[in-house]
Order: sequence, then C-alpha cells, then structure tokens
Amino acid sequence: MVSMKTVTAIAALSVLAAGCSGGGSDTNEPAPSATEAVPSPVEAGGPAADDVATLDGVEYASLTGDAASGKSSFAQCRTCHVVDPGMNRVGPSLANIVGREAGTVAGFRYTDANAQSGITWTEEKLFQFLEKPQRVIPKTKMIFAGIPDAQKRADMIAYLKNPS
Repeated sequence: MVSMKTVTAIAALSVLAAGCSGGGSDTNEPAPSATEAVPSPVEAGGPAADDVATLDGVEYASLTGDAASGKSSFAQCRTCHVVDPGMNRVGPSLANIVGREAGTVAGFRYTDANAQSGITWTEEKLFQFLEKPQRVIPKTKMIFAGIPDAQKRADMIAYLKNPS
C-alpha cells in the first residue's frame, strides 16, 4: 500500500520537473531510435565560447526583449535561481549576469565544465545558452531543457539585465 506522503512527494517532484523543463518541445522531431548513434554531449562538445549561433537560427539582435514578459517567464527559474546579489540557491544568483564570466559567483560550487568553459555571459551567449543549456555547456549540472521560443529568451534577458 502506498502512503499519502509518497503520493504527495511524487506529485511535488513531477510539478518541479515540469517547471524546470520550460514546457513541452515545439519541435515535431521523432525521438532517436535505440539503434541510432546519438553523440553524447561530451563527444559532441559545446560551441566555442565566442560562438553564439543558435539551433533555431534566430539572432538575438533581431529581437527586442520585454522585461515585464521576461519577469513572468523567469518564474520557472525561481525554483533554483534568484536575481538578488549574494544569494545562491540550487543554482547561483543571476544578479548582474550580463558581462560576468561563467562559473564565478562567490560561494557557489560549479561543475568543472561550467567553471572552465571560458564563457563570458554576453546577451548573445545567454540567448544561445537559454535555448538549450546542455548544448552550450555539456556536463553542466543544470537540469533545464531550455526555452525554444526565441522571443521568450530575449524577454528573459531583458529582465535579467534589469530585474528591478
């Protein structure tokens, strides 16, 4: 017999995982079959630190972000991140992220992949990263599928630039 606490815990974890997933996928690509060779993130490697090309081909400069919409979208990130300086959660504070080197927030323990990425978080690099974090920093411990909608990524960056 399953206890009510177990059911409640499973439901809570499901909600948390859904919040971190950024919603469903907007692509209709079939899942790879078991026989297809799919390169692992380690084998594939991430793009160079100065490469800002996105999978969807959208350039950040072609969009204008809306900070109010970005604040709303950031709600899914609040489980792990805050925009308050000096306050880390499961993930590091995102205060003043634009222009900061990856893996440098004091008091947060980063993976080697993040700390040694050589990335400086420009708006363009954040735009690429938010699309699919595991592509940009393979082996990151951040469990977030990404934001496929380019406008939502631009809005989030507008909010992160000025979260007040």
